[in-house]
Amino acid sequence: MTRMTSSITPRITIVTDAWYPQVNGVVRSIENTNRELRDMGVEVFMVTPEQFSSVPCPTYPEIRLSVAGFGTVAKAIETTMPTAVHIATEGPLGIMARRWCLKHGMPFSTSYHTRFPEYVAARFPVPLRLLHSFVRWFHNAGNGCMVATASLERELSKLGVHNLLRWSRGIDQTVFHPMDRAERPFDLPRPIFMTVGRVAVEKNLPAFLDLDLPGSKVVVGDGPARAELQARYPDVHFTGMKTGADLARAYAQADVFVFPSRTDTFGNTILEALASGVPVAAFPVMGPIDIIEEGSGAGALDDDLKVACLSALSCRREDASRLARKYTWAAASSQFLSNVMTAQACGTKIGSMPATLPAPAE
Repeated sequence: MTRMTSSITPRITIVTDAWYPQVNGVVRSIENTNRELRDMGVEVFMVTPEQFSSVPCPTYPEIRLSVAGFGTVAKAIETTMPTAVHIATEGPLGIMARRWCLKHGMPFSTSYHTRFPEYVAARFPVPLRLLHSFVRWFHNAGNGCMVATASLERELSKLGVHNLLRWSRGIDQTVFHPMDRAERPFDLPRPIFMTVGRVAVEKNLPAFLDLDLPGSKVVVGDGPARAELQARYPDVHFTGMKTGADLARAYAQADVFVFPSRTDTFGNTILEALASGVPVAAFPVMGPIDIIEEGSGAGALDDDLKVACLSALSCRREDASRLARKYTWAAASSQFLSNVMTAQACGTKIGSMPATLPAPAE
C-alpha cells in the first residue's frame, strides 16, 4: 500500500471509549500521540465518554460506558468536521462511530489495543467464537486496523482481520529514566519485585503474587480486584495508583519489573520500566516477546515466571535503559499519522472541508 501525503493539514477525530478518569495503556497511548500530532501541526479532536451520560461497566466500575444515542454521538463527530476518523475502541462509542462512518461514506481506521475477546470472556460467559466474529465485523469495516506488534498482527490475521497496519509505542524519557535508588524503598527489604498496572482479573496478578521470591513484592495501581488481592496477599505491598513523577520514582526503586499478563497486546508499562533502568521478567507471550529482544540483556522471559524473575536479577540496568531508547513517541506518532492517511479514501466528508486524503494506490 502506498503512503499518501497531503499539503492540507488533516483534521483527525479520535473516538474512544477509554478515557479519563481511567489510567491505562489505551489512554496514555492516545494522550501521547495527540501531543506529538499537535506538535506536527495536525488538528486533533476527541469524542470520549466525558461528553455523554454514562454508566459503570459491570465488574469494572472504573470504566464508564456511554449511553448516548446515535444522533448525539453523530452530532459530536460532525461538529469536529473531520477529514479523518480513527476509532480506538470497540465499545459503545466505537460502535456508534463505525455506524456513522459507514452511513456517511467516511473511510476510517481502527486500532486493536486489548485482546477484546479474552477480556470479555474472563468476565462474562460469552463463547470466544462469537467474540472473534464481532472483532472481524468491527475492524474489517474500516480501511485499516492498527496493531502494535508483529505477533498481534499474526494473531489477528489468522482470525480473519484484514488491512493491518503497524503502530508501535513510545516512552517519555524525560519522565521515566534511571534515578538514584533508595536504600530501603517503601521501607521494604530488597530485592524489590514490582508490577504496575490495573489490578484486575485479566492482568493475571496471582501468577506473580503466588511466587516464592526473595525480598519483597510491590503492586502499583488500582482496580476492581485490589481489595480481594490485598486481603489474600497480606505480605505484598499495594501502593495504589501513582502517576507522573511519583510513578517514575517508584519504577526506579525496583530491582525487577514483573509483567504477569498473558493477554496484553503490548505492555506500555514494560517500556516505562526499561526506561527507568529496570530489567523485566515475563512470560514469553505477545508483548514481552516483541519488546524484550533476544540477547539484549534487558530482561528474562520464561514459561516459569519464577525462573524469569530470578534470572532478571542478574540483568544489567544499563541494558534495560538502552533498549527503551529505541522507542519514541515522535516516531510512533508519525507512524500513526501515516496509517490514518493511508486508511483514507475519497468519500463524503462533513461540512465544507475538502477530501484531502486520496485513496491509497493499488
